[in-house]
Amino acid sequence: MSCRCLRLLRTLTAVLTLNFMVSTAAAASAIAGQDVSLLPPHPRLLLNAGGIAQLQQRIATQPWARESWDKLQAAAEKNLAHPVELPPRGGNWSHNYVCPTHGARLKQGRKIGTWQWEHVCPIGPHTLLGDSSKATLDFDGNAIAAAHGRLAEEIVDLGLVFQVTGDARYAAKAREILLAYASRYLAYPLHDNAGKPKHGGHVASQSLTEASWLTTFTQGADLVWTTLNETDRAAIADQVLLPALKEIILPRRLGIHNIQCHHNSAIGLVGFLLGDEKLIATAIDDPANGYRQQMEKGVLGDGMWTEGSSGYHFFTIAGVWPLTEAARNCGRDLYGPKFRSMFDGPLALATPDFVLPDFNDSGTVPLASQADFYELALARYQNPVYTPLLAQSQRHGELAMLYGVTLPPAGAPLASLGSRNSPASGYAILQSGQGIDATWLCLKYGPHGGGHGHFDKNNFILYSRGKIVAPDAGTHAYGSPLHGTWDKFSLAHNTLTVDEATQVAATGQCLAFGTERGVGYVVSDAGPIYPGVRFVRTVAMLTSNLMVFVDQITADKPHTLDLVYHQNGAWEQLPAGEAWAAPKAAGYQYFTRTTQRTNGTPGLTLPVKIASGWRSAITLADGDPTEVITGYGILKTTEDHVPMLVQRRRAGKAAFVWAVSLDGAPVTLKTEAVSSAAGTALSKDEAVLANVSAGGQRWSLLANPQKLSVSVKRPDGTRWRTSAPFAMP
Repeated sequence: MSCRCLRLLRTLTAVLTLNFMVSTAAAASAIAGQDVSLLPPHPRLLLNAGGIAQLQQRIATQPWARESWDKLQAAAEKNLAHPVELPPRGGNWSHNYVCPTHGARLKQGRKIGTWQWEHVCPIGPHTLLGDSSKATLDFDGNAIAAAHGRLAEEIVDLGLVFQVTGDARYAAKAREILLAYASRYLAYPLHDNAGKPKHGGHVASQSLTEASWLTTFTQGADLVWTTLNETDRAAIADQVLLPALKEIILPRRLGIHNIQCHHNSAIGLVGFLLGDEKLIATAIDDPANGYRQQMEKGVLGDGMWTEGSSGYHFFTIAGVWPLTEAARNCGRDLYGPKFRSMFDGPLALATPDFVLPDFNDSGTVPLASQADFYELALARYQNPVYTPLLAQSQRHGELAMLYGVTLPPAGAPLASLGSRNSPASGYAILQSGQGIDATWLCLKYGPHGGGHGHFDKNNFILYSRGKIVAPDAGTHAYGSPLHGTWDKFSLAHNTLTVDEATQVAATGQCLAFGTERGVGYVVSDAGPIYPGVRFVRTVAMLTSNLMVFVDQITADKPHTLDLVYHQNGAWEQLPAGEAWAAPKAAGYQYFTRTTQRTNGTPGLTLPVKIASGWRSAITLADGDPTEVITGYGILKTTEDHVPMLVQRRRAGKAAFVWAVSLDGAPVTLKTEAVSSAAGTALSKDEAVLANVSAGGQRWSLLANPQKLSVSVKRPDGTRWRTSAPFAMP
């Protein structure tokens, strides 16, 4: 080789070596959090320097903030004396923490050994012991999961006290926990919700929980980052933060989903902590999974989250806000109108006592339990409509302490909305009366809700006098046998079941909504819930005590039609009936103590005792012979029984007309055939007139979902014509 070639080779080698050294140094600098050219100094995730100063001022001037701070500081002081003890393994899935017999959530009992406890089922009551060899019985693993969560929260608490007081003892304790995880994290075996290795997470059994833990862990690390040396920072980054992203979180790309929102916060916060612009861009701008796509495609036009679940709506907010706040602290404003609408939407959907219904995979969600999120919303959006909710709370949450502002004058009262319809989410709400004692009915007709949807189109929930009268099944823990054998079946909801099979996923539509002569009404089509079957439900709220339902089914052939209704309380003085054996079809095993009678005459009434001094009545109109089957279904557990009614017919065309009288007053309910404008008689599944009498008042209600041109005979003998889907001749 010539000297010239050797010189060129040496030069090239030197350049490559220099480039490698520069890039390595830059990477090390970024990992060490030293790249301050684009990002502000630490802390910059949960709070920045300005936020710390505001927190100090809030603690000094606001009693509610001072009370929260005193508790946090006392707990942090107590933790200084405790040795850092990490759990011996990763945690179990929270949905496995249920009694395998009753489906009820367990409660942690007394400690019986090292990382071992008793676990109590509240239904038996009886005590269970954990079995770590099987995930569904690894109850100790759930306590271990909680311990990992508490340790991450301790880092945050210690970091906050350090930032506010400047006392280095708290930063040193936080460092001890951080480095303990740096030495143990990768040694925890990967495991999933079923206990299988090579998947799931290290400290948790799924990427969702791992991401939530990592978000908190990263917020805590940021609060003490300036007290750590480069070796500490590198260990935390290389042995916890980056492996968690690379092995567990980044490989799972879920599209528009609540879990992805939690992933994005973990990815983005690690990026903001380490100064990694690629991670930040992935969290915010990824074209399929990033924050901007979640807001654009996941938040519906009414502000509700696309999965149609009250619980997952706020769970999504919990996943989103750490990223939006960290971005704001780093000079990037993600607090756009879509995120704001996520706080506004629930206010319109809530019952008069400010509780969100438990449609799809959710329990009921009292807005008071989510008031802390509205502390952040008020601070960032200054919307006075949040004030009534916050004024009712005691402002003791962490977000109130960190971000709370002086409450502005209240906006409009939350309970003065009246009837309203939201086509975006597919909820129509009829409301009559004032305050928390108003009557509220929410009919569900919209999008299925993806994997968290239930098969229950045209289902409804009824509320009155501060209580849910007609409940929804909601959801049990996913590890509970009731979730797969009850919650997901149409039979568990106030809707139609055909041929003892559950509906398929579908999106319905609202055909009509409004008020006529003081009567609120909604007409909705369930959509393609069964092949060849059309189910249209008309609901009219005549008074705050009287609802009338007209359920019209048209099918291409005869089917077994089960129209199902659940109501809280207990059956009382039912008409005589015969024992009825529930079929062996899925879900029907929970329909117990059943009796049956045939309704061939008008006015069959079924009384229900809702509570002491409160009785309601269900009245069925005349019509084709109907098996009227009464018994009890279930709610929270196998032992939580509520009245359940099934109106059964074998038919290809049917119209069920029935009423719920919340004060138990007698109702006269009769149906009348309707003719076309040309004089041809129409079947009742096409159009039907319901004549209602109660309390000295009379109403005539036309259900005409196909918008046919019809002719109705008035009581005075004159004819009245219309093509409206709902009318009152």
